Amino acid sequence: MTATSDLFERRRRLARTWGDAPGLWGFLTTTDHKKIAARYILVAMALLALAGLAAVDMRLQLAFPGLKRLGPQGFNEAFTLHGSTMLFLVSVPVMEAMAIWLVPLMLGQRNMAFPRLNAFSFWMYLGGVLMIWVPHVLNVTPDLGWFQYPPLSGPGYSPGHRADVWAQMITFTEVAALSVSVNTFATIMRLRPPGMTLARMPIFLWAMLIAALMTIFALPSVMLVTSMLISDRLVATHFFDPALGGDVVLFQHLFWFFGHPEVYIIFVPALGFIAAIVETFSRRTAFGYVPIVLSMVSIGVLAFGLWVHHMFAVGLPKLGDSFYTAASMVIALPTGIQIFCWIATIGSGRPVFKTPMLWVIAFIATFVIGGLSGLMTASASLDLQLTDTYFVVAHLHYVLVGGAIFPLLGAFCYWYPKATGRLMSETWGKVAFALVVGGFNLGFFPMHILGLMGMPRRIYSYHPELGWGPLNIVASAGAGIAAVGAAIFVANAVLSVRRGQLAGPDPWGGSTLEWTTPSPPPPYNFEYTPIVEDLTPAWTRSRKVADGLALDHRELLLTTPVEARPDYRQHSPKPSIWPLLTTLAVSAMFVGSIFTPWALIYGSPPLALALTMWFWPKRPRRRLGEKP
Repeated sequence: MTATSDLFERRRRLARTWGDAPGLWGFLTTTDHKKIAARYILVAMALLALAGLAAVDMRLQLAFPGLKRLGPQGFNEAFTLHGSTMLFLVSVPVMEAMAIWLVPLMLGQRNMAFPRLNAFSFWMYLGGVLMIWVPHVLNVTPDLGWFQYPPLSGPGYSPGHRADVWAQMITFTEVAALSVSVNTFATIMRLRPPGMTLARMPIFLWAMLIAALMTIFALPSVMLVTSMLISDRLVATHFFDPALGGDVVLFQHLFWFFGHPEVYIIFVPALGFIAAIVETFSRRTAFGYVPIVLSMVSIGVLAFGLWVHHMFAVGLPKLGDSFYTAASMVIALPTGIQIFCWIATIGSGRPVFKTPMLWVIAFIATFVIGGLSGLMTASASLDLQLTDTYFVVAHLHYVLVGGAIFPLLGAFCYWYPKATGRLMSETWGKVAFALVVGGFNLGFFPMHILGLMGMPRRIYSYHPELGWGPLNIVASAGAGIAAVGAAIFVANAVLSVRRGQLAGPDPWGGSTLEWTTPSPPPPYNFEYTPIVEDLTPAWTRSRKVADGLALDHRELLLTTPVEARPDYRQHSPKPSIWPLLTTLAVSAMFVGSIFTPWALIYGSPPLALALTMWFWPKRPRRRLGEKP
């Protein structure tokens, strides 16, 4: 009885220490990584639905030749909203949200390294969402595509504030993404549990670490180029005005220096999802751990040497085209290594084909098709013919949907019981899987053929004599089928929250630390800090733990970066309203700067005050052995 009462008292004290205040105040001030990640995911899924509706709207317009239900302006707005939302507000943020939710749990920690920065990142992300969707409601929708190339986006060709809205949306979301990436990197490097050396890190953590580093190096480029565009439009600089010494191609270089790594910033976390799912449902450790990790590192490096892949039609020197053609083909090698490693893991294990595993199979098949079409467009001479056709639309979606969204849906099914304590319906999960995957391929595979037939991208209508009508009907039907499957997937997730079968701590037999804590995890995640002795700590029968962290104030255990030896007890900040107030101050500056440069001056004092209060001196860290 004494041991039981002591354990109950320990849990009570930890819950009081790590819990949030009740009501609205707790909602606004929370720094709980699980709650922040859940908000990210819910907002991203809502935006995925809105972007999907915009895509269905465009497909309905193109289903038959000569339709006029959506005019050129409406089509441009739908195209811009769909692309901008998917690439900047869904794909990258939802991957980072999975890192926010899972990284501390896989590390046996109680929170991330910088909890308030976590909260700030979400509020900034929400600001980016409102930055593009509120103007849409007010009929100020950006309409120049998700890339906004000058000179069309310059002051001479785009009066009003549509281009400014898009550029500031980028600023909001990239500040949020950089905040999460710095936090993820610091958390993985300094908060690993004792014994989890770099060589014992789960592949998922390697994927998130590499993606965080890629984000830190890539995002400043797009923030810089959008700031230059805003400067051209607001204070009459001439970065992109050739008549006054500017260069429109500079915009493309800076934009695509971010844009192509972004594809891999989305793809690499998906590889982490695949690793966790395949290992669990194959009932064995991943085949080729070292080659998989090294191939992800290679992807992270090579991704920054490919950006001209998107600029073959610009007219750059042929020698440069040849270099980027070679680089675009070389990056297929590490990706191929991973595909073969996953196939070997499944083939040499005892695979169980539950719904998460089915999404993995869909990923392999679909991404291989996207990779093969990518090798085709890697050729500068062929890409010159295909770059503005529907062939590239098909390639892009096979890579991004097959390589990111399918693994994401599999990850959602896989970790759903950990987040909710209940399992999603297997029957309805497989129905949704069949409709989404079948509808996707029916919708996008014909676009390869349409592109080879010469159908251009970004057109709102076409003449019947061109012969594109039948394949467009098939593509539009596929989009509708996939939309029905997505609706069933969402309904399954919503209804299973209350009606799903109780899951328990580990319904799948997972290998990583998050499956050793209750489902859903308590506010403090773990009662004790686990000690790791191998790559699959949840499969280890004798589980060792470490004690010594405070119970009545928030502390995290810091370990050394390589060997993960205990180093410091670090105070973890309490919930605070200052991340939200800092976001409001930054938002006022960003929104105001659309109309006047003086907003940067007038907005600085409130921002300085908010940051001062945020970083007010706190409890110092303690070396191991020191008393509180």
